[in-house]
Amino acid sequence: MAKHIIIVGGGFAGVHIIKSLKNDPDFKITLVDKNNYHFFPPLIYQVATSFIQATNISYPFRKMIDNFDNVHFHMGSLVKVNTESKTIETDTGNLSYDYLILSMGTETNFFGMENVQRCSLPMKSIEEALYLRNHMLLTLEEAARNKDVRIAQRLQNIVIAGGGPTGVELAGMIAEMGKYIAEKEYPEMKLSLSSIYLIDALPSLLSPMSKMAQKTAYDKLKNLGVKIILNVSVKDYKDKKVMLSDGNFIETETLIWTSGVIGREVPGLPAESIVKGRRIAVDAYNKVNHTNDIFALGDICLQLTDENFPKGHPQLAQVAIQQAKNLGKNFKKMEKGETLTPFSYNNKGSMAIISKFNAVVDLPKFSFNGFIAWLTWLFIHVIPLVSFRSKIRLALDWFRLFITNNPSIRMILYPKRNTDN
Repeated sequence: MAKHIIIVGGGFAGVHIIKSLKNDPDFKITLVDKNNYHFFPPLIYQVATSFIQATNISYPFRKMIDNFDNVHFHMGSLVKVNTESKTIETDTGNLSYDYLILSMGTETNFFGMENVQRCSLPMKSIEEALYLRNHMLLTLEEAARNKDVRIAQRLQNIVIAGGGPTGVELAGMIAEMGKYIAEKEYPEMKLSLSSIYLIDALPSLLSPMSKMAQKTAYDKLKNLGVKIILNVSVKDYKDKKVMLSDGNFIETETLIWTSGVIGREVPGLPAESIVKGRRIAVDAYNKVNHTNDIFALGDICLQLTDENFPKGHPQLAQVAIQQAKNLGKNFKKMEKGETLTPFSYNNKGSMAIISKFNAVVDLPKFSFNGFIAWLTWLFIHVIPLVSFRSKIRLALDWFRLFITNNPSIRMILYPKRNTDN
């Protein structure tokens, strides 16, 4: 009998373990996800800033698996894991498993700040990116109509909390779009009132990256007019004011939150399996500690057995992909009674785009920046897209947009049913 593997979460880890076990008669696979599509999170900020379409970085699961005889899709959200009965409960039905793989990733961490959670704009999903896009476009339209200087300034101010790759890339994109588009399309606005603030509690931007990358990001964003505030954290957001830890505040209608993540909650797992940041502790083979037949991959797991990463792996796509490939091979070895291979991360480096023709790349042995780094970033971010059509479409869109500096998808769309007819 084929072993039934349930995979909860169709991100990088989920998709790559499916690919490693596709059409294998020893396994029956069910992918469970609350969305019916896979998407590419590193480019979600370009959706939020109206630079590319959401369809450029997303692909339907059912289309992806239609040639995989042993893979099925179940649309639903995980409610609970029942370890004794080896079942999971979802909001659309219950499923039984032989092996369970948890690869749901993380969600935004607001650090207990209720006002920030309620009023800020996170960017972890396609829905949140599209909401942010609509919000910024609506705010621009309101600012163009407003004659009150103080209100206009509040409407035009944008505050980004979090100086990691997402915050840096988002700040650079918004600054450049303001430079190329706002002056031409919003002549009513006094752009001298506009400010982009990038805030981080640490002493540098891109803190996990090299000193060269940190300095390059700081200098390039400064040149674009971004106001960088370091060693300061956001403490609250109320009455349209971002309250800072140094006692100052910034009036704004737009607080974009990219400041931290926390593992998604998995009710039913043993309490001792959940560690700092709500991550799931796993062994060298990605099996969840204190469980049998349950595995965790990617950002949601914490693995302390890799001698090169004794404090755990970085929460990067490459870690999830490599863990998934290793686990796929180990499942086949388990069926054959062979010795399993412990996971060891092959660090391929990290990178961030700052602005047009400017990026930073950290490889294991050296770092570089500038135009070549920018081309490298573009190439690396096209390759992982699921379909060949998506790769070509995104590459062509990028080529056109970087030449014209004028994306044409800045439309405010309200998806709702028309009840007038």
